[in-house]
Amino acid sequence: QVQLVESGGGLVEAGGSLRLSCVASGRAISLYNIGWFRQAPGKEREFVAAVSKSGSATASVDSVKGRFTISRDNAKNTVFLQMNSLKPEDTAVYYCAAQPRLYSTSYASSASAYDYWGQGTQVTVSS
Repeated sequence: QVQLVESGGGLVEAGGSLRLSCVASGRAISLYNIGWFRQAPGKEREFVAAVSKSGSATASVDSVKGRFTISRDNAKNTVFLQMNSLKPEDTAVYYCAAQPRLYSTSYASSASAYDYWGQGTQVTVSS
């Protein structure tokens, strides 16, 4: 079983940048497709981005395209979410999640497809 820990969140002004990290322990992160999700107060959890085990395939929600980039370094057991040009509406708790099955764009954005979740890291963007 893999354990996931997110870090890198914080308070930033609109237009600023943050880089989130998702570090795996217990098993190699290379065994898992990884997704980033976020949840704002009073809202449902929302898909942000996903990356396949090798990093060859990625997906992201339209609202972050051109601003957020997902990447991974399997040698460091870490997946990153680089967030640029942040907006107040990006404010949320960000979670990473892992699933070991074949990567598919049809379910990479579905929270129910993921087996393991981190505890989340808070991102707050001030206007």
